[in-house]
Amino acid sequence: MSLKIRLARGGAKKRPFYRVVVADSRSPRDGRYIEKLGTFDPLKAKDAADRVVLDADKAKEWLVKGAQPTDRVARLLDAAGLLKREARNNPEKAKPKKKAQERAAAAAEAAGAAADAAE
Repeated sequence: MSLKIRLARGGAKKRPFYRVVVADSRSPRDGRYIEKLGTFDPLKAKDAADRVVLDADKAKEWLVKGAQPTDRVARLLDAAGLLKREARNNPEKAKPKKKAQERAAAAAEAAGAAADAAE
């Protein structure tokens, strides 16, 4: 049985509220879970003390047992100091696509020609 530490959505429409839970990876997102570890309220300010409420001891126990956190939960655990998450960086994805690169090269060429003509 593969365990995940993930978010289960609650709250009203357009007013999300999440429970941080340990669940079997095959169970539905908002379905059955094994244990509730805390809550996450994304609508509160980032510096609010009660935006993320976690039971650190329970979270450590589940991590030791082999439960894998999802990316968002890993961020929350990293902010709480329970897990070290390596930063992701994909510079290839951040580059403009082919047409935008061609337009930028043409604009730079035109700017260079204008600077030469102004001299």
